[in-house]
Amino acid sequence: MSEISESVLIDETKDVLQETADLMNEAANASPEESKKIYAKIAANLCDAKHRLAEIEAVAVNKAKVAAQQTDQYVHAHPWQAVGVGAAVGLLIGFLAARR
Repeated sequence: MSEISESVLIDETKDVLQETADLMNEAANASPEESKKIYAKIAANLCDAKHRLAEIEAVAVNKAKVAAQQTDQYVHAHPWQAVGVGAAVGLLIGFLAARR
């Protein structure tokens, strides 16, 4: 997989899906022969979008793994700070839940 930024992949996927939507509208008014060609292009676009979404998923998973590793390293290096932050977040959530 090439190193394409996640935002570029998302933009390209949006473009492919928009083109697919336009093709579907075009197919509604096309002759049977034209419709077959359009539907083939739609299938190709959807396959392309599926691959792009898999790439986006892989980038997101890699980012999540890196964040988890960094968090693990931080917690091991600063255990009491991590406990304090966890307690503070727990108190905040408890306070907010009690107000409802």
